[in-house]
Amino acid sequence: MSQRPDDNKNLLIAVALSMAVMLGWQVFYAGPQIKQQQEHARREQAAKQEATRSAETPATPVTPGTAVPSTTSPAQSMTALPTATREEALSKAARIPIETPSLSGSISLKGGLIDDLRLINYTETVDPKSPKVVLFSPLGAPHAYFAEYGWQGAARSQVPLPDSETVWQTAAGAKLTPETPVTLTWDNGQGLKFRRVVAIDKQYMLTVSDEVQNTTSGDVVLTPYARLYRFGTPHTSGYAVIHEGLIGVPGDAGLKEITYKAVLEDGGGKSFDGKTGGWLGITDKYWAAALIPDQKATYAGSFRGQPSVGGSQEVFWTDYQLGVVPVAAGATYKTEGRLFAGAKQVKVIEAYEVEHGIEKFELLVDWGMFYFITKPLYYVLDWLYGILGNFGLAILAVTVIVKGLFFPLANKSYESMAKMKKLQPQMEQLRERYKDDKAKQQQELMALYQKEKINPLAGCLPILVQIPVFFALYKVLFVSIDMRHAPFFGWIRDLSSADPTSIFNLFGLLPFMVPEYLHIGVWPIIMGITMWVQMQLNPPQPDPVQQQIFSWMPLLFTFLLGAFPAGLVIYWAWNNVLSIAQQWYISSKQGVPVHLFDNLKRTFAPVTRLFFPKSEPKG
Repeated sequence: MSQRPDDNKNLLIAVALSMAVMLGWQVFYAGPQIKQQQEHARREQAAKQEATRSAETPATPVTPGTAVPSTTSPAQSMTALPTATREEALSKAARIPIETPSLSGSISLKGGLIDDLRLINYTETVDPKSPKVVLFSPLGAPHAYFAEYGWQGAARSQVPLPDSETVWQTAAGAKLTPETPVTLTWDNGQGLKFRRVVAIDKQYMLTVSDEVQNTTSGDVVLTPYARLYRFGTPHTSGYAVIHEGLIGVPGDAGLKEITYKAVLEDGGGKSFDGKTGGWLGITDKYWAAALIPDQKATYAGSFRGQPSVGGSQEVFWTDYQLGVVPVAAGATYKTEGRLFAGAKQVKVIEAYEVEHGIEKFELLVDWGMFYFITKPLYYVLDWLYGILGNFGLAILAVTVIVKGLFFPLANKSYESMAKMKKLQPQMEQLRERYKDDKAKQQQELMALYQKEKINPLAGCLPILVQIPVFFALYKVLFVSIDMRHAPFFGWIRDLSSADPTSIFNLFGLLPFMVPEYLHIGVWPIIMGITMWVQMQLNPPQPDPVQQQIFSWMPLLFTFLLGAFPAGLVIYWAWNNVLSIAQQWYISSKQGVPVHLFDNLKRTFAPVTRLFFPKSEPKG
């Protein structure tokens, strides 16, 4: 039988809509990610070229320790682009080694900068032999990122203060470990003696105690400060569901999050005056650094950024300044601050919040707007991970638990939908009978609902209640560092990365790489199939356009989730399987036909006729 012109028109509309969705995904999701990767590669190449050109040119010195207001860019006198490799930059100054069970690195005696940190329990790739993750790097190296503590003098003061050129003194053989703090000293030659003690624990917290002794005959006015610098826009995951950039809780101002892009815009920076408690930092998806002032001291803080100018790289920084301190003649003043620099391990961060009384330090992990749901789900997932020993299995188990908790609500939803399906023939008769009188049609439909004791909204409300919970679980899987480099089974060696296989090169059998937007692995395909099967449980939509859109949705979501972390795709596929089983059970219990096999027969009827044509009856 030939297809009606209306059906052809509807099919074309559905195809056009599907193509529009795929194009939108390419423009707004895959495209920006590819562009971001290209820009990241361009910056790296520019940095290498600049380093080569600068081999015979001395680098411009940095002066981050000069007395400048926090609203003034401290980057104006800094090197425009990296001038050396990381190793070369590290070798330009004497250093104090750092050795802990979690961190390795060094403190530069020139400037007293904390500018060399590696996370020794994390590697860059899933290969355990790959390099350790680098967090801090010195000025002049690619991706410079470091913390500075110091003093600012009064306006127009000529008193020498320690800055980036200051060479601090320390005991021979000094090494910073959890058991052995280090002491740095410097005498300005005009009656001020500076002393800095740096301590570190076994995880990621450093304590910096600065002391100044005034041996002059007059008072000296000083302002203690701390700054955290980052050079160049770092590579980010590109997902809107997680924040990467400047972050902090400046006292009663609450949680503040500013992206790298936003802080570079005019007016993008933020200042906070007269605050007490909290912290200020810069976060990546899995790592972070945060300045933590004395929680009882009043301070002024800021988030700032300086755009690229004349080929230079962008600079981002956050800082705090304590109140002005008059140090009397013969007196000594001491201040203490902390620096978190490491992996965003939930339990470690929460322990620091309690131990040091850091206001809302737990928000360094991006729990999202459903914080009150997301965090408990994380603990359930972590508990299951400890029992099962595999993060992928923990994802499957927590999905079963969440499904079980919502089973009564889902039952209500599916029961309501099942009753509605039973009434479909009568509803269609009423729509046909009163097709020219919409008011009468609605009146008769409502009368039918009342007679059968059905609430049309009863099927929607339970679903709406579940949405925040499933979004929170989705969020947990995105932010959890436990999923990073966690294997599942078979070819999935890292649940935080996309499925490495692709159907377009027969899952690695053909010797060529496919474009990123065509990277559709086995698990996205499984997810698409389960989504399609779930849709086949219901009868065909009466509207051909809706039916065509529903038919294309699994394919669209297969492409959409192709670049998502494998752990999320596995969760989605498993959730679909559980939903199929649940809907099938409830429909059968209510005596409502399950349309799966009828829909499968109708869908594959053309293929069946092609390969198994019926023989013509003999005349």
